[in-house]
Amino acid sequence: MKSIESVRDPLPGLGARAVPYLPLALFAGLGAVLAYLWKWPCRFNAAWNDGTLQFTNFCYTDIYPLWWNEKLSEGKVPYVDYPVEYPVGIGGIMEFFRRIIPGDPGSLEAGTAFYDLTVILMAVCLVLGVLMMAALAGPARRWDALWYALAPALILTAYINWDLAANALALGALLAWSKRRQWLAGILLGLAIATKFYPLMFLGPLFLLAWRTGRWKPFLQTVGGAVGAWLAVNVPIMYFAFDGWKRFYVFSQERPADWGSIWYFFNQKGWPILGDAERLDTLGVLSLGAFCVGIAVLTLTARNRPRLAQLCFLTLAAFMLTNKVWSPQYVLWLIPFAVLARPNWKPIALWMVAECWYFFAIWLYLVGLQEGNAHLGISGDTYFTAVWGRVITILIMMAFVVRDILRPDKDVIRQDGTDDQAGGVFDDAPDRFRIALT
Repeated sequence: MKSIESVRDPLPGLGARAVPYLPLALFAGLGAVLAYLWKWPCRFNAAWNDGTLQFTNFCYTDIYPLWWNEKLSEGKVPYVDYPVEYPVGIGGIMEFFRRIIPGDPGSLEAGTAFYDLTVILMAVCLVLGVLMMAALAGPARRWDALWYALAPALILTAYINWDLAANALALGALLAWSKRRQWLAGILLGLAIATKFYPLMFLGPLFLLAWRTGRWKPFLQTVGGAVGAWLAVNVPIMYFAFDGWKRFYVFSQERPADWGSIWYFFNQKGWPILGDAERLDTLGVLSLGAFCVGIAVLTLTARNRPRLAQLCFLTLAAFMLTNKVWSPQYVLWLIPFAVLARPNWKPIALWMVAECWYFFAIWLYLVGLQEGNAHLGISGDTYFTAVWGRVITILIMMAFVVRDILRPDKDVIRQDGTDDQAGGVFDDAPDRFRIALT
């Protein structure tokens, strides 16, 4: 016969385990509200409808103009009736909200409603992401998730695009992996890749650690789940609207060096070779490949096996540094993994300063490019200080993570005897393969 206590609480202890996470959820909610208030001049004072005011008020978003640019205001179905420059996960969100927004879809109110509904979804994704990041960090370091909940750069960039949705899926995938639920991890990772492309980079760290530990079955299960989930949401669109579906991939391949990237700097400054538009794709692939080879060598030769979060941070940072475009909201991708890799406030704070400077600099730079508004903006040289500020601060953080891998006594996560809190099957696993250099 069940006791009264077990009848009242069918999952004994669940409530007690959830209580410590409640303050983090509230802080994440606060971050979501602050991010919404930051957009006040655009959301409530119509600055979105002015090509200059949305920049000088620093409240630009992709979401509002895309209601018209992607023909949602005309009742067009993404991919089927009009090609969309985003993966199908984001196209699905667009279509869902298009269907439920009442009234005249061509009205300004419909565009605002599209933004508001998207914000609600992104706010939920932020709260979930913060809670999952806290779970990945473990009980002793769950408060590190505040860096995600209330980071200044997050408040500035949260609602520029749909990145928080991909973050929630990517963090969910790593949390499932940490709980040794490989199929679920794969499914969530596949959905994350179908929403934003960057989570694909996390397969590299899983592969390298599977190689070092010999834990191939969990890795292959995760890859299988990821491939299956990605195909499940992509194949129907590919079948019925291939031309619309392929737009994202064609656009990604054909786009030139764009704002925020080091390649844009080299291109604008006319550097030989590095600034050559014809060699851009080759340079990007080679530079990312060089980073990945270095990370692989580090993983397979380090005396102590790197933590999964450390490798996820390094590969994601490498992807961002070598990408053709580096939008302001891409900082959202990196915050959770930077903190999980190395929760030291000094370099993170320095990086946040650089990211915030870039956020303001890009809008002032765009204003300065407008005819007749140069006096309101900044010069290209000033703008490029912000570009290199991000690059340098991220390279500094990468260097510290590499140092922690080579000298585990410097890794604050491992100082209490923890091996890999988020590593799942890699946690405390014996090495099966290591290239011994020393």
